[in-house]
Amino acid sequence: MAKVFIEENGLYCIDCSQAKWATDQVHHEYHSAGVHLSDVDFLIEDLDSLLMVEYKNANIKGAAKPDAYDPNQEKNYTKLVKKFYDSLHYLNLLHKVRPVQYICVIEYPTSDSVTRRRLRNRLKKDLPFQLQENIGKGRKLIEAVDVVSIEEWNRNQIYGKYPISLAKNENKY
Repeated sequence: MAKVFIEENGLYCIDCSQAKWATDQVHHEYHSAGVHLSDVDFLIEDLDSLLMVEYKNANIKGAAKPDAYDPNQEKNYTKLVKKFYDSLHYLNLLHKVRPVQYICVIEYPTSDSVTRRRLRNRLKKDLPFQLQENIGKGRKLIEAVDVVSIEEWNRNQIYGKYPISLAKNENKY
Protein backbone atom coordinates (compact mmCIF):
# COMPACT_ATOMS: atom_id res chain seq x y z
CA MET A 1 0.00 0.00 0.00
CA ALA A 2 1.34 3.43 -0.97
CA LYS A 3 1.86 5.71 1.98
CA VAL A 4 2.59 8.91 0.12
CA PHE A 5 -0.67 10.49 -0.97
CA ILE A 6 -1.14 13.28 -3.52
CA GLU A 7 -3.81 15.89 -2.77
CA GLU A 8 -6.56 16.66 -5.30
CA ASN A 9 -4.68 19.49 -7.00
CA GLY A 10 -1.73 17.17 -7.68
CA LEU A 11 0.78 19.68 -6.37
CA TYR A 12 1.35 18.62 -2.75
CA CYS A 13 1.73 15.27 -1.09
CA ILE A 14 1.58 13.95 2.44
CA ASP A 15 4.14 11.32 3.42
CA CYS A 16 2.57 8.76 5.75
CA SER A 17 5.50 6.32 5.63
CA GLN A 18 5.89 6.57 9.42
CA ALA A 19 2.22 5.71 10.04
CA LYS A 20 1.01 2.39 11.38
CA TRP A 21 -1.80 2.64 8.82
CA ALA A 22 -3.01 5.39 6.47
CA THR A 23 -5.43 5.83 3.59
CA ASP A 24 -6.74 8.36 1.13
CA GLN A 25 -9.43 5.98 -0.14
CA VAL A 26 -12.44 6.95 2.00
CA HIS A 27 -14.07 8.91 -0.83
CA HIS A 28 -13.52 6.05 -3.28
CA GLU A 29 -14.98 3.51 -0.85
CA TYR A 30 -18.05 5.64 -0.10
CA HIS A 31 -18.64 6.31 -3.81
CA SER A 32 -18.19 2.63 -4.73
CA ALA A 33 -20.75 1.63 -2.09
CA GLY A 34 -23.22 4.22 -3.38
CA VAL A 35 -23.51 6.03 -0.07
CA HIS A 36 -23.82 9.79 0.03
CA LEU A 37 -21.48 10.51 2.91
CA SER A 38 -18.81 13.16 3.11
CA ASP A 39 -15.24 12.20 3.91
CA VAL A 40 -11.95 13.58 5.08
CA ASP A 41 -9.02 13.50 2.68
CA PHE A 42 -6.65 11.36 4.73
CA LEU A 43 -6.82 9.03 7.71
CA ILE A 44 -3.56 8.37 9.55
CA GLU A 45 -3.10 5.93 12.42
CA ASP A 46 -0.07 6.09 14.65
CA LEU A 47 0.61 4.32 17.93
CA ASP A 48 -1.35 6.83 20.00
CA SER A 49 -4.16 8.18 17.85
CA LEU A 50 -6.07 8.42 14.61
CA LEU A 51 -5.68 11.63 12.66
CA MET A 52 -8.59 12.67 10.44
CA VAL A 53 -7.05 15.15 8.03
CA GLU A 54 -9.02 17.51 5.82
CA TYR A 55 -6.75 19.36 3.38
CA LYS A 56 -7.81 22.51 1.54
CA ASN A 57 -5.40 24.66 -0.48
CA ALA A 58 -6.57 27.59 -2.62
CA ASN A 59 -3.17 29.33 -2.48
CA ILE A 60 -1.96 27.54 -5.59
CA LYS A 61 -2.38 28.23 -9.27
CA GLY A 62 -5.15 26.10 -10.77
CA ALA A 63 -6.65 25.01 -7.44
CA ALA A 64 -9.51 22.55 -7.86
CA LYS A 65 -12.72 24.22 -6.61
CA PRO A 66 -10.99 27.27 -5.03
CA ASP A 67 -14.31 28.64 -3.74
CA ALA A 68 -14.69 25.55 -1.55
CA TYR A 69 -11.69 26.47 0.56
CA ASP A 70 -12.91 29.55 2.40
CA PRO A 71 -14.37 28.23 5.69
CA ASN A 72 -15.91 31.64 6.37
CA GLN A 73 -18.59 30.70 3.85
CA GLU A 74 -21.29 28.89 5.82
CA LYS A 75 -21.72 26.04 3.31
CA ASN A 76 -17.99 25.30 3.46
CA TYR A 77 -17.96 25.36 7.25
CA THR A 78 -20.94 22.98 7.38
CA LYS A 79 -19.07 20.60 5.05
CA LEU A 80 -16.06 20.59 7.41
CA VAL A 81 -18.28 19.52 10.30
CA LYS A 82 -20.09 16.89 8.20
CA LYS A 83 -16.81 15.39 7.00
CA PHE A 84 -15.82 14.63 10.58
CA TYR A 85 -19.09 12.93 11.50
CA ASP A 86 -19.40 10.99 8.24
CA SER A 87 -15.80 9.74 8.36
CA LEU A 88 -16.42 8.15 11.76
CA HIS A 89 -18.39 5.42 9.96
CA TYR A 90 -15.31 4.40 8.00
CA LEU A 91 -13.19 4.12 11.14
CA ASN A 92 -15.92 2.16 12.91
CA LEU A 93 -16.26 -0.33 10.06
CA LEU A 94 -12.50 -0.97 10.24
CA HIS A 95 -12.61 -1.32 14.04
CA LYS A 96 -10.20 1.59 14.44
CA VAL A 97 -10.65 2.67 18.06
CA ARG A 98 -7.69 4.88 18.96
CA PRO A 99 -8.39 8.45 20.13
CA VAL A 100 -9.40 10.64 17.18
CA GLN A 101 -8.00 14.05 16.33
CA TYR A 102 -9.58 16.10 13.55
CA ILE A 103 -7.11 18.39 11.81
CA CYS A 104 -7.95 20.83 9.03
CA VAL A 105 -4.95 21.92 7.01
CA ILE A 106 -6.17 25.08 5.33
CA GLU A 107 -4.49 27.50 2.95
CA TYR A 108 -6.50 30.26 1.28
CA PRO A 109 -5.73 33.89 0.41
CA THR A 110 -7.17 35.52 3.55
CA SER A 111 -6.05 32.80 5.96
CA ASP A 112 -3.92 33.72 8.94
CA SER A 113 -3.37 32.42 12.47
CA VAL A 114 -6.33 34.44 13.80
CA THR A 115 -8.83 33.08 11.25
CA ARG A 116 -7.54 29.53 11.78
CA ARG A 117 -7.93 29.90 15.58
CA ARG A 118 -11.48 31.24 15.14
CA LEU A 119 -12.33 28.30 12.91
CA ARG A 120 -10.86 25.84 15.41
CA ASN A 121 -12.89 27.38 18.25
CA ARG A 122 -16.06 27.27 16.18
CA LEU A 123 -15.45 23.62 15.29
CA LYS A 124 -15.01 22.81 18.98
CA LYS A 125 -18.58 23.98 19.53
CA ASP A 126 -20.06 21.91 16.69
CA LEU A 127 -18.10 18.71 17.17
CA PRO A 128 -19.16 16.28 19.94
CA PHE A 129 -16.97 17.58 22.77
CA GLN A 130 -19.88 18.79 24.91
CA LEU A 131 -21.97 15.75 24.01
CA GLN A 132 -19.18 13.51 25.33
CA GLU A 133 -19.12 15.51 28.57
CA ASN A 134 -22.90 15.35 28.98
CA ILE A 135 -23.36 11.67 28.24
CA GLY A 136 -20.35 10.38 30.03
CA LYS A 137 -18.57 7.11 30.26
CA GLY A 138 -18.39 5.69 26.70
CA ARG A 139 -15.55 5.82 24.22
CA LYS A 140 -14.91 9.36 23.06
CA LEU A 141 -15.68 10.20 19.45
CA ILE A 142 -13.05 12.94 19.38
CA GLU A 143 -10.10 13.96 21.54
CA ALA A 144 -8.93 17.13 19.81
CA VAL A 145 -9.51 19.46 16.86
CA ASP A 146 -6.98 21.72 15.20
CA VAL A 147 -6.79 24.06 12.21
CA VAL A 148 -3.33 24.68 10.83
CA SER A 149 -1.42 25.90 7.81
CA ILE A 150 0.96 23.59 5.96
CA GLU A 151 3.88 25.22 7.76
CA GLU A 152 2.22 24.73 11.17
CA TRP A 153 1.43 21.11 10.28
CA ASN A 154 5.04 20.38 9.36
CA ARG A 155 6.41 22.05 12.55
CA ASN A 156 4.01 20.17 14.85
CA GLN A 157 5.60 17.38 16.89
CA ILE A 158 2.85 14.87 16.02
CA TYR A 159 1.61 15.94 12.59
CA GLY A 160 5.09 16.72 11.32
CA LYS A 161 5.89 12.98 11.30
CA TYR A 162 3.73 13.01 8.16
CA PRO A 163 5.19 15.97 6.24
CA ILE A 164 3.31 17.84 3.56
CA SER A 165 5.55 18.93 0.70
CA LEU A 166 5.57 19.62 -3.02
CA ALA A 167 4.87 16.45 -4.95
CA LYS A 168 7.45 15.07 -7.38
CA ASN A 169 5.38 16.33 -10.32
CA GLU A 170 5.49 19.93 -9.05
CA ASN A 171 6.13 21.25 -12.56
CA LYS A 172 2.56 20.26 -13.49
CA TYR A 173 1.53 23.93 -13.44
